[in-house]
Amino acid sequence: MIPVTGYKGQKVAVLGLGRSGLATAEALAAGGATPLLWDDSPEARAKAEAAGHSLSDLTRHSALDGVAALITSPGIPHLYPQPNRIIARALEMGIPVDNDIGLFFASYATPAWDDFETPPRVIAITGSNGKSTTTALIHHILQVAGKPTQMAGNTGKGVLSIDPLGDGEVVVLELSSYQTELARALTPDVAVFTNLSPDHLDRHGGMGGYFAAKARLFTMGGPDRAVVGVDEVEGRYLAGALAQGPGDDRVIRVSSGQKLEGFGWSVFARKGFLAEWRKGRQVASIDLREVKGLPGAHNHQNACAAYAACRSLGIAPKLIEGALHSFAGLPHRSQLVDERGGVRFVNDSKATNVDSAAKALQAFPRIRWIAGGLGKEGGIAALAPHLGSVVKAYLIGHSARDFALQIGQTPHEICETMERAVARAAEEAQAGEVVLLAPAAASFDQYPNFEKRGEDFTARVKALIG
Repeated sequence: MIPVTGYKGQKVAVLGLGRSGLATAEALAAGGATPLLWDDSPEARAKAEAAGHSLSDLTRHSALDGVAALITSPGIPHLYPQPNRIIARALEMGIPVDNDIGLFFASYATPAWDDFETPPRVIAITGSNGKSTTTALIHHILQVAGKPTQMAGNTGKGVLSIDPLGDGEVVVLELSSYQTELARALTPDVAVFTNLSPDHLDRHGGMGGYFAAKARLFTMGGPDRAVVGVDEVEGRYLAGALAQGPGDDRVIRVSSGQKLEGFGWSVFARKGFLAEWRKGRQVASIDLREVKGLPGAHNHQNACAAYAACRSLGIAPKLIEGALHSFAGLPHRSQLVDERGGVRFVNDSKATNVDSAAKALQAFPRIRWIAGGLGKEGGIAALAPHLGSVVKAYLIGHSARDFALQIGQTPHEICETMERAVARAAEEAQAGEVVLLAPAAASFDQYPNFEKRGEDFTARVKALIG
């Protein structure tokens, strides 16, 4: 645990009692504060009480009197579409509103660091897509390199639940826009921006607010190194705003598809090869085509971002290359489940929208595509340019028939259930093809979440293959 400093002897309100909220309460208490706990959900309050926590009703008008700060969980709106009523009251009273990420950055350094040979460092990753894979990949490379490391944030542990940092340790944090938008302290040593595509726009008041939330990771404290994906205009703007000029190697530009040779430091992937360029010359190259845990251009972008972050810590290219090959990938994100008779079975259940499904469909040349679920607004008509690699679609769930009307001349079959879709795709697949689960839809018609959907796909594949 990271004890929270700065609030000893003071009352601090904690709103939201999920994983991060309860960890925050414990970390505040460990630092000498008195946490006042509340959640608008009766179920969450009951769970907290069952775990031994006392509650304070923060909805009472005087509940925030004498409170030094309000710490809120990421999922609770504090601005758009409208603030939670407790947060609104805190803002009216001028009470600082923060989150566990802000508390972490304000508290993680300790006097013990004076005796360390190498000070601990923090790498923080944000962006629309690829955050989790990039975070896990950086953590994996650090482990292979023999560096002490912990992973936390939007994936894995809550950030205040990690162990106090040791000599030379590197903490790798995945941060969502909900987390970066509100944190009152953001001071990573290395900050990574993967990419940007529309998401959570109601929460951020539009695309500008969404990008501004991401950009705070780079502008609040000024990281020593910034790794910035420049395949979208927002990334190019951010890189330009941070750098003193194209030769400024404090900014490492990253791309999947563009040559970036005219900069002080860049890492890019083209035609399956990663290239690192510094001061006008190529210094390293890696063939990504046989890295099984990172298929497709979107994963090559993740590889470039992770490579750049680790190179900024001085890790050698050859060591990084070996670590890429031993990276198994994350569950439900282009995860190779099994292979039989030259047919690969890939679980990308996390592809819940058109953008992520498009990236999955571009990763393989011949695809037996399992898609469907609870379709989102606009359906999948926008996927039309990416269906050339689809040999046949096997459609499931609530949106199966709607999707069938939107995929034009692409051969398809209404399967409705995962069991039938996997069985039919496996029966018809030929050597060299991929049976790909990339639903382009939410899971809630048949499953509680995308993880359970991916687990069902995996179980069906394993049962078939034996």
